[in-house]
Amino acid sequence: MITNNILYIMKITGDLTFIYTDERSAELVFESLDVDNEDYLKSQLNGNKIEYNIDSEKLGTFLATVDDLIASEIVVEKIIEKTNHKN
Repeated sequence: MITNNILYIMKITGDLTFIYTDERSAELVFESLDVDNEDYLKSQLNGNKIEYNIDSEKLGTFLATVDDLIASEIVVEKIIEKTNHKN
């Protein structure tokens, strides 16, 4: 945004960590979501944790990315739970 010949640039950064009871669940979720998230955020698998770093210049984009990530994680987690209960 430019006001009075001054350029304002917004930079929004956030970290989100999902912690699982075991490394295998974390790995399954990480691999499932990694393809969908390639260009939108940085992700790292650390044992039973998945760490995400989200950067955006627009608040709406940042919030939409976080919302999509959480919604996708919930779906994958439910699939893992149902699969584990069948075995």
